[in-house]
Amino acid sequence: MADLSDVTILLNRINDGDGKAPEELLPLVYGELRKLAHSYLQRERADHTLQATALVHEAYIRLVDWEKVSWQNRAHFFAVAASIMRKILVDHAREKKAQKRDFGQKLSLDEAVSLPNQNAREVDLIALDNALEELAKFDKTQSKIVELRFFGGLTIEETAHALKISPATVKREWTVAKTWLFREIRRSDG
Repeated sequence: MADLSDVTILLNRINDGDGKAPEELLPLVYGELRKLAHSYLQRERADHTLQATALVHEAYIRLVDWEKVSWQNRAHFFAVAASIMRKILVDHAREKKAQKRDFGQKLSLDEAVSLPNQNAREVDLIALDNALEELAKFDKTQSKIVELRFFGGLTIEETAHALKISPATVKREWTVAKTWLFREIRRSDG
């Protein structure tokens, strides 16, 4: 894991317009980004065409659009990275689905929302993304918590830090959001 202070220092240098900082940042965060990408792709079907390295590289290319983001800290960086990886995976799933109408990018619902006492079953990644978009319409915090925890792999404490709320609030909202997502995805499955 990259030294937290080194990452934060480089992010501050990026905020200050240092053009060399992105090159110095990549080696520090690459391993964590690759681990995050690998964990996402492990939830996918075995013949998934997107590889962890490609996902990391695509996400980093999008992250280096530095003038659009004012980096706060390491947690903020990885929260944005998680959001970008989610969009890449969903875009990939939509592209594949458009190519083959019956294609569905599947992951275990238990993995997706970590609900206790539910039988493992599969859920469409696109359905999960659509449900998150619906959730964001009435509770942006819960939607962001799910995105950070599931797609970002952040802990309760890291999520709380990124969103500037208490860990207790994250735990409570995470539980409510998972329940709502399970119900919404089950409803959309018909």
